[in-house]
Amino acid sequence: MPEKEMLKLSVEEFDRLQDYMQSCDKDTETYKKMKRRYKALKVILTASGINLTEIDYIKE
Repeated sequence: MPEKEMLKLSVEEFDRLQDYMQSCDKDTETYKKMKRRYKALKVILTASGINLTEIDYIKE
């Protein structure tokens, strides 16, 4: 898969995941699992040079 397509999918997943996180209680196991994925995607996107300022609305 080309790098550009991989980054596009990662940005879309990051955005979708934040929507799910906002609709979930923070004390649940589900939220904790989503938060781990959120952190991993944040690292991947940042390392790839993506500016998360505009798309990171969870900011945890």
